[in-house]
Amino acid sequence: MDPARFKAPSHEALQGAARSTHAPRFLLLYGSLRERSYSKLLTLEAARLLQAMGGDVRVFDPTGLPLPDSVPDSHPKVQELRDLAQWAEGMVWCSPEGHGAMTGILKAQIDWIPLSVGSVRPTQGKTLAVMEVSGGSQSFNAVNQMRILGRWMRMITIPNQSSVAKAFMEFDEAGRMRPSAYYERVVDVMEELVKFTLLTRDVSGYLVDRYSERPGGQP
Repeated sequence: MDPARFKAPSHEALQGAARSTHAPRFLLLYGSLRERSYSKLLTLEAARLLQAMGGDVRVFDPTGLPLPDSVPDSHPKVQELRDLAQWAEGMVWCSPEGHGAMTGILKAQIDWIPLSVGSVRPTQGKTLAVMEVSGGSQSFNAVNQMRILGRWMRMITIPNQSSVAKAFMEFDEAGRMRPSAYYERVVDVMEELVKFTLLTRDVSGYLVDRYSERPGGQP
């Protein structure tokens, strides 16, 4: 072990950071382009809740986003997504379950977010909540996959999550979610996301500071 790079974790370092006063910033992604998209409707419900809890919220529309690597990353939709990913302090990913997995539409959005831009990792240390909608019985395949992706993107994925079964029954004609245990879980998840974001956003740099990445390590 290199003594010059070794730092014992410190309670004082966690407590000493200046606290931000701006509204917590959230980017929401959904995984369907259908005219009546239940993942979009669930995402919009999450957006309303985050706004009611004091959040500054952006919902990305994936319409027109090219497949990863099919165009230069200067494409306007790619730049829009990447700019929002850098701006956000927390994210919500919501996908339908298709063939036992998240959709390619949701995965393509995540694949366009780079692991690094220069020396900056756009998602590292940011919070993440995951949700899914299903056409049949309740499943957790999509949220489990998104958790793996969140870890890969070095995000702080909160413990709670939402999985809405038979989503076609859970929204009214106006696209609003009906009162139910599923809706209450969505409220729970958004509350937890805001709490974790407020708790970690000002110390995220310290939380992801790693011995192996400090100057003076192996070439």
